[in-house]
Amino acid sequence: MDLVESVYHLIQALPSEERFGLADQMRRAAVSIPSNIAEGHARSGDKAFRNFLHIASGSRAELQTQILICERVGLLTRAQTKPALLLTEEVGKLLHAFIVSLSKSC
Repeated sequence: MDLVESVYHLIQALPSEERFGLADQMRRAAVSIPSNIAEGHARSGDKAFRNFLHIASGSRAELQTQILICERVGLLTRAQTKPALLLTEEVGKLLHAFIVSLSKSC
């Protein structure tokens, strides 16, 4: 949820012409991460949950790439993106650890 909040703040710094392009993709990818975790948790069984965690992990990688694109094409600076990028790394590590722990129980 912290990552989603960070991305929403980051998007506000993007130029208005990106509002329906990259910004929309970033918003959807960010929201998808906790949404898939919640949906997987609501399912019965660790295997289903693990599948949704993998989907969340993919969305995290997609979001990280989009943030880096913003940087590379000059829409945002490293100073602006750094907090969100650090959160994408942290979320990635947490998702990986959770997937591993569920894999051991299956």
